[in-house]
Amino acid sequence: AESAMPPPSPVRVVSSRTVKPPARPRERIPLASWDVSMINANYIQKGLLFPAPPPPFSTGAAVTSHLADALAEALGGDYYPVAGRFVTDRHRDDSGAVVGCSVSIDCDGQGVEVIHAVADGVVADDVVPLDADVPSIVEDLFLLNDAINYDGHELPLFAAQVTELADGSVFVGFVCNHALADGTAFWNFLKTLAEISRARLAPPGAPQLPTSSPRPMFERWSPDGGTAAPVVLPCKDLSELIERPARVPLRGRVLHFSAESMAALKEQAREELLAAGDAAGAAALTRYQALTSLIWRCITRARRLAPDSETAFRGAANNRGRLRPALPAEYFGNSLYAVSTEPVRVSELLARGGHGRAAAAVGCAVAANTNASIRARVAAWTADPVVTVRLTMMGGSPWFDAYGCDFGWGKPTAVRSGRANKNDGRTVLYPGREGGGSVDAEVSLSPEHMAALELDDELRAAVSSSPKFRV
Repeated sequence: AESAMPPPSPVRVVSSRTVKPPARPRERIPLASWDVSMINANYIQKGLLFPAPPPPFSTGAAVTSHLADALAEALGGDYYPVAGRFVTDRHRDDSGAVVGCSVSIDCDGQGVEVIHAVADGVVADDVVPLDADVPSIVEDLFLLNDAINYDGHELPLFAAQVTELADGSVFVGFVCNHALADGTAFWNFLKTLAEISRARLAPPGAPQLPTSSPRPMFERWSPDGGTAAPVVLPCKDLSELIERPARVPLRGRVLHFSAESMAALKEQAREELLAAGDAAGAAALTRYQALTSLIWRCITRARRLAPDSETAFRGAANNRGRLRPALPAEYFGNSLYAVSTEPVRVSELLARGGHGRAAAAVGCAVAANTNASIRARVAAWTADPVVTVRLTMMGGSPWFDAYGCDFGWGKPTAVRSGRANKNDGRTVLYPGREGGGSVDAEVSLSPEHMAALELDDELRAAVSSSPKFRV
């Protein structure tokens, strides 16, 4: 039988503009090893849902125009590299033969894309339905759906789509090249953009409020602390290394964990570790480790893996604060590594007491990401660069201040991601909307694994009902 064509999207583009900074001397910023290793991954796609904005933002056109003006100001200031494109240089030996390629940001003000769109007949509850799958409409609220970071040679490194919904609410989908920035840098940029956007609403002549965001640091990190040299990949043409991920059918659910649920998960893990005689593991335990343990165990159970097979947890860890000397939080680029637990037998992971052991194992994996370990991994990668994407099981962070992004038309009421960088078993963490240590976990699984996860008693006991979304 022929496969049915997907229904046409209710999202239609009303206008599109390229936002460019004023001309300045052209410069290049070489990508570091952490950046180049992301060249085959998708762009970052994170979006914010806002209730119907008040005047003067009653129309999507007004929101789009104001956002574009704020972007122009940010790009005209410290964030000018965001308006650039990637460029590849070929490196030759003495005989003139090409021995490798390196990638830099060509900062020539090429610009970022801003789109105004309308979603006919779609309301906020259609985008963030209670207790249901993440709907396919969410994909249409983002640009550059299938782009990989390599495409930043031609495509903008940053783009925003403002979509008006039928009930007056607005969804702003932000897309950022992941070889340009990691989640920490991306959310720092959005925070600055929101501050600029709010400041532009001040009446003429009002005192200029200083932005609280520190200036971004674009100078690339190098192991010896000097000027970063370009990272040379051993290929004659960068296209030899490019692999595009295949689309696989996935279902997504956003699971809400209240502060009380997070505390209970940690306490249960602590009691299990104390009962097993691991006082050190119990003392070092965090709520993040306990939540990670729950999700790892429940997804493993949903996959119905053979009891004697092995599983390991891989999560993303921020290197900035672990390096010595530490990189500042405002380092703009990638400074991430995947950290992994030791492999464990499925039967052991799912046995009684397994929650505490898994949480402690995650803690050990994070603690092992030391300055010495990071530097050893950089040296090993530099000697043998690998740009194949291996997605971690967990990304995002409950410490990213998504709900603090107030552009002047109110705080967001929901955060969602596009389909970028999702696979079977991928979980993305966000802070919960009510704050206080609550967490939302967006889980992507194959349809059959998601059906099993929904019936998992341990997960159902821990998941809290989401605070009812109101426009």
